[in-house]
Amino acid sequence: MAGFWSSAPVLVAGPCALERDEINLAIAETLAGLGERLALKVVYKGSFDKANRARPGSPRGLGMERGLAALAAVRSQTGLPVLTDVHESSQVPAVAAVVDALQIPALLSRQTDLLTAAGQSGRAVNIKKGQSMAAADMSGAVEKVRNAGGADVAVTERGTFFGYGDLVVDMRNFLRIRAETQVPVLFDATHAVQQSGRGPGGTSAGAREFVPALLLAAAAAGADGFFLEVHPDPASAPSDGGTMWPLADLEPLIERALEVRSRIRGPVHA
Repeated sequence: MAGFWSSAPVLVAGPCALERDEINLAIAETLAGLGERLALKVVYKGSFDKANRARPGSPRGLGMERGLAALAAVRSQTGLPVLTDVHESSQVPAVAAVVDALQIPALLSRQTDLLTAAGQSGRAVNIKKGQSMAAADMSGAVEKVRNAGGADVAVTERGTFFGYGDLVVDMRNFLRIRAETQVPVLFDATHAVQQSGRGPGGTSAGAREFVPALLLAAAAAGADGFFLEVHPDPASAPSDGGTMWPLADLEPLIERALEVRSRIRGPVHA
């Protein structure tokens, strides 16, 4: 598990969709300070394109050119490593030239060409577990990245659909995925409370109040790191406002999760 993901635990956090530099940098500076105070590796996450939207008119984001410039600014001004989603294999070379890690969205976690391109990029890769996939299914996704040369891979659990609109998190999956893949397994606490199609006009809603309970349970169950989308004012965010965690409330929540993890697995180490 050497490399980018080896500093367990790790926190991946940032806005759902990148916005203007003022907001992106305010979030990044808060995250950088949190990382220093808690002796925790923090990776800044921000999406330049929200390609998997529920409706045709849903906001898509800054686009690749402006989004990569925004991520470069975050990296330059805060020193944080940055991560973003890729949705097509053709995007990988340009994105890999700017970011430290590529993320494969959950709905694309079986796309062979995309996983192969990510593995060939020379960057770390985070694969979000598909909402319909079992823990054992992720071994194939990881193998595709590894076969293409990608040695630095993580998987992020974000829940499974067992009905209409709600996700259920199987806490056994942290151990199962790690056993199947031999890679670190993170927990996406904010997408895990997403409620597909329950928002206005068929958009996604969310049950943010369950984020702390799920995060602490994942910390106890063996998660190697935490993934949370955060925003200074979630209600004003252009995407996933119902699930993002308020930035001002992030540090005490992460402190609690680290304490739980430490009691179960030992002290934090860099």
